[in-house]
Amino acid sequence: MALRQIRLSDDEILRKKSRVVEKVDDKIRQILDDMADTMYNSENGGGLAGPQVGILKRLVVIDMGQGLIKLVNPEIIEKEGEQEVIEGCLSIPNVFGKLKRPAKVTVQALNENGEKIILTGTGDLAKCFCHEIDHLEGILFTDWVTEYIR
Repeated sequence: MALRQIRLSDDEILRKKSRVVEKVDDKIRQILDDMADTMYNSENGGGLAGPQVGILKRLVVIDMGQGLIKLVNPEIIEKEGEQEVIEGCLSIPNVFGKLKRPAKVTVQALNENGEKIILTGTGDLAKCFCHEIDHLEGILFTDWVTEYIR
């Protein structure tokens, strides 16, 4: 496993839409492992998306304290409610802002073995699902910020 360089907000790759992963194989599993290592090696990282490490594939890793989640081709299939959250991003160091996210989110994806999974998250996990899937669309949390936190 290897640590990958986290791309910063001035890198144009963060504004590009990621491609669908056609086949979950050893190469994809290695990228997911590298992404997890990179996330865990970063201060305050709860999630990481492919574009953040220079890979325009629909890959996400998340750990909000309940264990590592690896997602291939994740998509939000259901949203409920609303919550005001404070977010930051490993690609935009030392910037935090308030924004609104759904309070509950259901995501459909493939796991690292290529099996279809459906996960539901509330609170911080719902926020993280939205944040990381936004990255796959070339959207940064700063696009949604209503107020920056100093």
